[in-house]
Amino acid sequence: MRVVVHGGAGGAPDAPAPRQETLDRAAERGADAETPLDAVEAALEPLESSPRFNAGVGGAVQSDGVVRTDAGVMTSDREVGAACSMPGVERAASVARVVHSETPHVFVSGEHAVDLADEFGVETGVDLLTDATRERYESEDPPRGGPREHLDWLATRFGSGSDRAGGGLNNGGAGGDDSGRAPDHDTVGAVASDGERFAAATSTGGRSFALAGRVGDVPQVGSGFFCTEAGGASATGAGEDIARVTLSRRAVGYLEDGLGAQAAADKAIEEFEAITGSSAGVIVLNEAGAGSAFNTEEMQTSIVSA
Repeated sequence: MRVVVHGGAGGAPDAPAPRQETLDRAAERGADAETPLDAVEAALEPLESSPRFNAGVGGAVQSDGVVRTDAGVMTSDREVGAACSMPGVERAASVARVVHSETPHVFVSGEHAVDLADEFGVETGVDLLTDATRERYESEDPPRGGPREHLDWLATRFGSGSDRAGGGLNNGGAGGDDSGRAPDHDTVGAVASDGERFAAATSTGGRSFALAGRVGDVPQVGSGFFCTEAGGASATGAGEDIARVTLSRRAVGYLEDGLGAQAAADKAIEEFEAITGSSAGVIVLNEAGAGSAFNTEEMQTSIVSA
């Protein structure tokens, strides 16, 4: 089993070493799995449990003070599962796998996705707020009214104008809390292969100060994740722009055109920046190897072959 994982593309974290150790353990955990789908789920679970990443525990807080998680998985037979807007669900990738493997659908959302998680033994009702994310939200004088007030409030906070500058920063700067992470772009993802089959998965807590109920690229097939017989990809970064250009599908398309994993990643990010002027990163895996590219200050990755 070969596994590549990422911990998000954005500003440089204050404490990269412990984040890298967590990523390395996650990749090793995935490499011990039986199938590529098992591998990506296993690799993402410890990242969703760590406040050093923006997935699961410590996920970004939306405008109403709630953390809602999203995830998507895809296998090389083009089977897809995605789930989004789930309060209290740490293991979002596991819920996406339930959608993939246990339902005839590709996407389940909101309270119904939470109910599905509970029915299939994925823990719900988890407190995903850390002290740091709670304090950060409360310090911004959050809105108390309806969606229009929320939109007025987030207009000067969501993205901070930086996503379109290509600089990869995110609402408050690198290391903006005590977890040692660079907030918000720290979406996590994994791609795995056993030499014959591939699987890709991405999981996130979204973006801080987004409108309550906002869903970005991560659970959208072709945007946050994509996988075919040629290989798989997982993306991270400015979600709205990633969705506009279907970044992961673009990267896998270059594998299908015959490019290697690194060349496919490089070309996808180069075109993404040219089209959007925004910031992102992507990991890519095919039968020959792994590649990664980003146009932000940092994107930590780890690769393990069992």
